[in-house]
Amino acid sequence: MKKLWLILTLVAGQACASPIRHVIVIFQENVSFDHYFATYPNAANEAGDPPFHASSHTPSVNGLNGFLLSHNPNSINPRRLARSESMTCDMGHEYTAEQLAFDSGLMDKFVEYTASKKCDPGEVMGYFDGNTVTALWNYAQHFAMSDNYYGTTFGPSTPGAINLVSGQTHGATPANLTEVTKDGTVYGDTDPEYDDCSRGEKIRMSGKNVGDLLNEKKVTWGWFQGGFRPTSVSDGKAVCGSRSRNISGESIQDYSPHHEPFQYYASTANPHHLAPASTAEIGHDGRANHQYDLEDFWRAAESGHLPSVSFLKAKMAQDGHAGYSDPLDEQVFIVETLNRLQKLKEWKETAVFVTYDDSDGWYDHVKGPVVNQSHSILDSNCGKGRGYPVRCGYGPRLPLLLISSWAKSNYVSHSISDQSSILRFIEDTWDLGRIGNDSFDEKAGPLDDLFDFSRVNGRLMLDPESGLRSK
Repeated sequence: MKKLWLILTLVAGQACASPIRHVIVIFQENVSFDHYFATYPNAANEAGDPPFHASSHTPSVNGLNGFLLSHNPNSINPRRLARSESMTCDMGHEYTAEQLAFDSGLMDKFVEYTASKKCDPGEVMGYFDGNTVTALWNYAQHFAMSDNYYGTTFGPSTPGAINLVSGQTHGATPANLTEVTKDGTVYGDTDPEYDDCSRGEKIRMSGKNVGDLLNEKKVTWGWFQGGFRPTSVSDGKAVCGSRSRNISGESIQDYSPHHEPFQYYASTANPHHLAPASTAEIGHDGRANHQYDLEDFWRAAESGHLPSVSFLKAKMAQDGHAGYSDPLDEQVFIVETLNRLQKLKEWKETAVFVTYDDSDGWYDHVKGPVVNQSHSILDSNCGKGRGYPVRCGYGPRLPLLLISSWAKSNYVSHSISDQSSILRFIEDTWDLGRIGNDSFDEKAGPLDDLFDFSRVNGRLMLDPESGLRSK
């Protein structure tokens, strides 16, 4: 089977040496592994909740065992969050605060350093199970997941997004922006300079990202984000004014500039949010410069123009970020997206990675390996490193799922990987080379063991509201 696919892909003029000709990354917001998978595959199954019953052959994950649930080293024990508690506070997830919560690997200071200042401090120890994050647990049953996948570095959304596309958070200008950059490395949230919809202090990034590498090899690609299409133009600048209501009925801005990593780079930015000239242009060079609204993805995908590499970003109300989104709104987005993708004729050539930009400071009991030391006044976890500063990593553990016809079924990978492993997978699939300049892609663990090219995995269609199999 694998040899047949290799022959077919070579005949088709592709550089890939596997069935995978399309990679899609669904990049969500602010979830630690334990926050969503602490007790997987065991759910409480309280009355009225969507039930979850795991296959008897389900492998175990490195989650919270009985001792960590009842005798946790933190000052408050973990607590199951009910489905009715899906809307939570946003936790503290700054670069240094997360390291202090790790407490040199003791993992016992989350209440003190990352708990929300506005809510019950014990909420930072909260976790959901398969009665709330039902779809993700069902995808894990049917496809493949990892329990040893990490944020490339500590910190919030901006460094997480940039690590996904370049593995390199150095090269920021201004080089020293209070609580955002230090010595040219970005470690906090700030908007991109090359974006009309950015507000307040902004930065730009130098160096290469994966979009530059894809352009060099003429591989079609795009970043597609909810709310990217402007609602109006004022003084020649785009206005991103679209809004949506979350599960609490609150009106939330759709577009977040600091969630869009390619807008930090002059080479890949679309400052005025220009729409593609045509559907056929999507994924190719053009006035949109590979940066699009989420609806442009579906225009392309459902008309036979699915790009080779696509990054999908939900509008804010559905991106899972605590404080303004939640697991149930997020589930609707993920399930509706995957249901549509599985109906495409290209589905058997597609690999979909579902993952997150940072942990939000939610409790996770695993300290990842330190693959990059970093010594600065902001570091407490990484020793004396050389090279670019403020790049302590790996950071907190995050969820990662592979949804694909070629994903192993009901499989948990324990191999070490990080956000830049997805970058490396894209680089290797299209023979792009590496980013260089000390990018983490050189250190990244492979994702190969999530795949099995000897058998085809079937589709899984779920109900967006319940996360259960569609009838």
